[in-house]
Formats: sequence, structure tokens, C-alpha cells
Amino acid sequence: MDTEELRATQAPLKDKYREDPESALVTLHADAELAGLGISCKVETGRAVVEAGLHPATGGDGTLACSGDMLLEALVACAGVTLRAVATSLGLTVRGGRVRAAGDLDFRGTLAVAKDAPVGFRAIRLSFDLDTDASEDQLATLKKLTERYCVVFQSLRTPPEFAVTLSAN
Repeated sequence: MDTEELRATQAPLKDKYREDPESALVTLHADAELAGLGISCKVETGRAVVEAGLHPATGGDGTLACSGDMLLEALVACAGVTLRAVATSLGLTVRGGRVRAAGDLDFRGTLAVAKDAPVGFRAIRLSFDLDTDASEDQLATLKKLTERYCVVFQSLRTPPEFAVTLSAN
């Protein structure tokens, strides 16, 4: 997809959302099934089913997907797609490259070993290594706009409101 195709594809959507802001509100869903033996759940990704379980640092054997890894995978996927869309919109050529995310966890928190240890990531680092001829100014704009428009990045940076319910049958 080139710049003109992207603009042509997105223009009617942008017009619709300007005219009817409510039409831009979409609820995304993710589902997991708690079935089978062991401490795991099956997550439907839309493309496949992934079985998630305990990380080895919390007692898992390493054969199941770790939800922390999945969060970082969602981040690199979103950031990569967003960067590609922004680059296309700006008319920048990105021939290839890598998107990497690394996150630091202190498992004392999730295992309730130390009350002062946080549960969750202490720090996340997102990096891009691009094959492009873009100038430093263009790269700065690309970075700024990728950060601004990446849904997962923004959701981690500014956490959304949360509501949790639990019911039993």
C-alpha cells in the first residue's frame, strides 16, 4: 500500500468519524478458556489459539506462552504496524527492520515474596532498527507519531479505566 492508497482507504473513515464521533467507538474483545489441567488458559487470538501459563520464574516449565511476553508481543506488533502506517502516510520508505520490546519484571511482587516489589513491569523499552534513508528530522517525526498513534503504547503509557467482575455459575 502506498501513500495515496492509504489516504484513499482512510479518508471515508475519517469523514465518517468527524460527522458521527460515536461511530468511531469500537469495543475490542479477547477471550480465554479456563479448561483442562494445570495452571493455564487458552487465548483465542483471532488467528490461532495460544495456551498461556506460568512463566518459569513463577513455577512454569516454559512450554506455555507467558502473558508478559504476550503483552510485549502485542506492543511490538502494534508499534510496527503503526510505524509502517505513519511512514506510508509521510511518504517515507522503510525497506525493513526490527521492532524490539524488553521489559523488566521483579517476580517477587507477583509471588507475594516482598510487599514493596511491584507486580508488573517496572520498565519497558521499545526500540526500532530501520532500513531507511529517512533523515534525522524525518525519523524524529516518525518516532513521535508512532508513539502518539500506537494503541498499545498509549494504553501502557496512560492506563485506561479498568473494571473487573467475577461471577460463579
